[in-house]
Amino acid sequence: MTSAAKRLIALARAACLLLLVVGCTPNGSAPVELTGRTMGTTYSVKWIAPGDDFSTKSLQKQVDQRLVEINQQMSTYIPDSELSRFNQSPAGDWFPVSQALADVVSRAKEISQQSDGAFDVTVGPLVNLWNFGPDHHPEEIPSDAAIAEALANVGDSKLQVRLDPPALKKSHDKLYVDLSAIAKGYGVDQLAQLVADAGAKSYMVEIGGEVRAAGRKSDGSPWRIAIEKPIPGARAIQEIVELSNQSLATSGDYRNFFEVDGETFSHTIDPQTGRPLGHQLASVSVLHSDCAAADAFATTLMVLGPERGYNWAEQNKLAVLFLIRGADGPVVRRTSQWPQRGE
Repeated sequence: MTSAAKRLIALARAACLLLLVVGCTPNGSAPVELTGRTMGTTYSVKWIAPGDDFSTKSLQKQVDQRLVEINQQMSTYIPDSELSRFNQSPAGDWFPVSQALADVVSRAKEISQQSDGAFDVTVGPLVNLWNFGPDHHPEEIPSDAAIAEALANVGDSKLQVRLDPPALKKSHDKLYVDLSAIAKGYGVDQLAQLVADAGAKSYMVEIGGEVRAAGRKSDGSPWRIAIEKPIPGARAIQEIVELSNQSLATSGDYRNFFEVDGETFSHTIDPQTGRPLGHQLASVSVLHSDCAAADAFATTLMVLGPERGYNWAEQNKLAVLFLIRGADGPVVRRTSQWPQRGE
């Protein structure tokens, strides 16, 4: 199998770190579902129709339009997106952007400061250097000099955001913003708002494994989401979470990676070392009120690792499930805010 083919398989597997367990309700109507593709992965919107006059066709149109807008604002894979044009622009001047893009970058900067740089959307030069960006090329390990050069263009302090009027500014020409660790969660929140505005009180929205749910199914049961065991090349359930009026996001290193001479290199890059993660934390799942925050916090905790990440999550009162590699399988560690269940 070619390197490119292996990479496509890895990206496809990375599209869903969560298995969605949402079946028909035995004592009521089954959820209505819309599905499609976005952000290099798939999306699913399920809801219990509040009445016969609920228009699925209208909602489908709104969902597709909103996803096109978000991609045109925040994708690094679309050459003329707002974010791509900002990344290509010279340093020094304010670059006008949409309110949505400014809001997401502002939230990302807040989490960067909160985590002392463990979460940093300016990590783009390193993501691209390690072959996980839009310009795919054969996997190879960058030289120390190349890593140092890329690191010189990384850092939250090099990026400024203004909310009114919305604009971004960078202090280095080669600064490159990558929102892949927060944009899917933001997209989930946006679709959830569309469904709620349409009148549905019970729904589940998912993009690439990031989920937000509200209400309960028609039989009174909650939406049930299964978290995968972090096993490369296999699909198995680690734990099922009952989700209602919450979001759940998972970040892991066991789906999107490449190997060189038997050594594995994860797609998550530590913005402070410039290298893929080297610890034993395999995946992190975060429960939060909004999915954008859950998405960003999951990546933050993966970068921090099993010990620092756990302590940081406890300090910030986050509900987190850590799955750590062990000799006999994943070692489970939950913060005090995570719903406690028997093994």
